[in-house]
Amino acid sequence: MRLFRRRRTEHADAVVTGAGSGIGRAFAVELGGRGARVVCSDIDADRAAETAVLVENAGGKAVGARCDVTAIDEVTALAALAQDWFGGAPSLVVNNAGIGAGGPPVGEFGLDDWERTLAVNLWGVINGCHVFTPILRAAGRGTVVNVASAAAFGAAPRMAAYNVSKAGVLALSETMAAELAGTGVGVTVLCPTAVKTGILRSDSPLDGTAERLGESLLRWTGRSPASIAKTTLDAVDRGDLYVVPQLEAKVLWQAKRLMPATYTRSAGLLERVVR
Repeated sequence: MRLFRRRRTEHADAVVTGAGSGIGRAFAVELGGRGARVVCSDIDADRAAETAVLVENAGGKAVGARCDVTAIDEVTALAALAQDWFGGAPSLVVNNAGIGAGGPPVGEFGLDDWERTLAVNLWGVINGCHVFTPILRAAGRGTVVNVASAAAFGAAPRMAAYNVSKAGVLALSETMAAELAGTGVGVTVLCPTAVKTGILRSDSPLDGTAERLGESLLRWTGRSPASIAKTTLDAVDRGDLYVVPQLEAKVLWQAKRLMPATYTRSAGLLERVVR
């Protein structure tokens, strides 16, 4: 008789940041379809509540919560709310909240924009890991999913702040995977390229050139948030560390690893052609 182990994401007790739209909302709804209980957090409380309704429509249970991931006290309060609602530790934490950034080169991209990008994309994930990892470790189970990007290893010109923020998320995830080995707590890091979200229409620090390039990538190579969420959660079920879901992301990953100097020169030449 063949025995089947229950999927980690099935009937999970999950916390998702940035759940008000895009990939975060897709994670929450996909989890709802898997019978999960989901704390849908977002800096926009109304959008978090909207996502909670969608989760319940998909078959799960949900509660919306406002949380600014750049504020450690708010992330701590989010963890307390989640533990109270679940009646214990979550089994899945998705650190997803993020913004886009790009356009001017280093030296021209504003320091305020640097600070904001790193505050949300990197410190938001650091805060989530800092607060939730000890809770999961104490429970002896669970998974942390950190949403990075192919920009973490792609290092595209004119995206320095975004690249740095996502490279930090990738390094953090790899470090955590080593630290948590044997504890029962897993780590998965998502590194997509273009995903069809509203990030280009948000108040992210993007100039016109970066916005036009992003829109082109979305048209030609972008995948839906729902497909990215499903792919990632299936990877969590397998216990995978890396999720590189698109072909172009896999090509970037391999090119950078095998020919780093050639890759970097080629990226610079391509940027000048595009511009």
